Parts: sequence; structure tokens; C-alpha cells
Amino acid sequence: MKIVIGEPKSRKSYQAEVPKEKQGALVGLKIGESVDGGLVGAGGYKFQITGGSDSDGVPMRSDLKGAQKVSALLSSGVGFGKGKPKGLRERKMLRGNTVSEAIAQLNVKVLESGEKPLVELFPPKPKEEKQKK
Repeated sequence: MKIVIGEPKSRKSYQAEVPKEKQGALVGLKIGESVDGGLVGAGGYKFQITGGSDSDGVPMRSDLKGAQKVSALLSSGVGFGKGKPKGLRERKMLRGNTVSEAIAQLNVKVLESGEKPLVELFPPKPKEEKQKK
């Protein structure tokens, strides 16, 4: 499972991988709950779950209970998209607010900072240059 850590102060995000043996600690948590940063190697940090998506790219939504995949009729909010005409409703696939084994990416934000800055804990990967043909 991949975790994307958002830092509200610097407005930057960092990516980390959760080892298979520690993923069980995340299963069953809901959007809005706190997570210890030690799961991803960020001791002293405290994170809040803000969302996520499964391997198919289906987003989690905080107002749907459970961990199942649901086809919901939406008029706004997460999973609907911006710039749609007023009054339009669409049926979209969404996941519930509970973390399960099917979740591939979990989005979190920093609640409490640790001793080291996140830049040192999760150094940015160098960008790959595109090859010219």
C-alpha cells in the first residue's frame, strides 16, 4: 500500500510505502481517524486519513459507510468532477470510508510534526528525462 503524505504548512506531498506486515494496522480505520507515523518510518509524526483509492482508481468517500464498492448517484462532491452543469446527476463507482485490503493508495495529512522534517525522511526522487526519438 502506498501512502501519500500531505504537509499543509509547506503545501508539499511525499510518498511512502507501507510494508505488507504493517498494513494490518491500517485495515478497519476510517476517513478522519489518526494514524501513527511509525508505520511508514516517520516516528513522532501523527497523520489523519483524508481519503484514498483502490487499484482500479475508485476513490473513497467519507459519507459512505463500510469498505465495499458502491455505485452511487452523485450531484457533487468527491468522485463527481468539477465544471459540470447545475442539476446534473451521474452514477459513479465509489468506495466506502473504511480502509480495507483493496485500498492501493491512502491519502493522509500531517497533524503533529516529528523531530526530522519530512524532506529528510522521504527524499524526492529525481525526475526521469524523456528520451528523444
